[in-house]
Amino acid sequence: MSIATASRRNLLIATAGLAAATGLAQTAAAATPKPPARTRIPRTADSITTADGTRIFFRDWGRGQPVVFSHGWPLTADAWEDQMMFMAANGFRAIGHDRRGHGRSSQPWDGNHMDQYADDLAELFQALDLKNIILVGHSTGGGEITRYIGRHGTKRVAKAVLVGAVPPLMLQTPAYPGGLPIGVFDGIRQGVATDRSQFFKDLTTPFFGANREGAKVTQGMRDSFWMQGMMGGLKNEYDCIKAFSETDFTEDLKKFDVPTLIIHGDDDQIVPIGNSALLSAKLVRGAVLKVYPQGDHGLAQTHKAQLNADLLGFARA
Repeated sequence: MSIATASRRNLLIATAGLAAATGLAQTAAAATPKPPARTRIPRTADSITTADGTRIFFRDWGRGQPVVFSHGWPLTADAWEDQMMFMAANGFRAIGHDRRGHGRSSQPWDGNHMDQYADDLAELFQALDLKNIILVGHSTGGGEITRYIGRHGTKRVAKAVLVGAVPPLMLQTPAYPGGLPIGVFDGIRQGVATDRSQFFKDLTTPFFGANREGAKVTQGMRDSFWMQGMMGGLKNEYDCIKAFSETDFTEDLKKFDVPTLIIHGDDDQIVPIGNSALLSAKLVRGAVLKVYPQGDHGLAQTHKAQLNADLLGFARA
């Protein structure tokens, strides 16, 4: 065999080997598809559409550093309207969304759990390109922002405020013996499934502390609560009971690395302070705990002036 013939043969063998290797690499890449990159989240002036097709309603007031409000169960962003208008009037951008299945957001059958709530929040932040956010969460919303930090970190977050919030865990367990028995939450499920309209009306009494001497709870407060509750989907609100009562936020709280203010009423009949704020304050490094004497669960309405002042002071600090 001549040198030229041998060179041609070697070239053909090398070319065939390269083609085979390239084919194997392409086959392997095809067998392991990458998740589709989502660089742009569909949105309108008052809603975004999440990756699973759920429409999340939001209101966006004012200009300045963003303050994002997460509402409690079974309410909507309207529960924060006094604080949102106050913060927007004082140089902040106030944003409040309706959790999936609640208020003006759509009512998907699936995804009614804390991980998805947190991921919805992450998509909202991305769509609005929010940075240096002050997160404020009440009750279930406190769990939502806590799980957001646990899953997505604090890259976009400057500060956090937990108001009457459910973390670290509402349910009684060996780790949290001071929690509420599962029977309490089974009773809530039964009430919602049987006649949620009447259940929500009855719930306004302990929610606002209307059964306490000297309470100043208006019929308007009660009506607003009922109306917001009835705007949500039955299945979504039913599922959310498990989400707010059985989710353990212990590890999420340990991931907080931003200034955190914890506000709670010492007469909260919905989320008792002993197994919530007092424990969360120990789990969040450097957290500031502020207890409202005789404070109920509906602080955004019953203690509006005090809460507004505390939020503004913390935001400006």
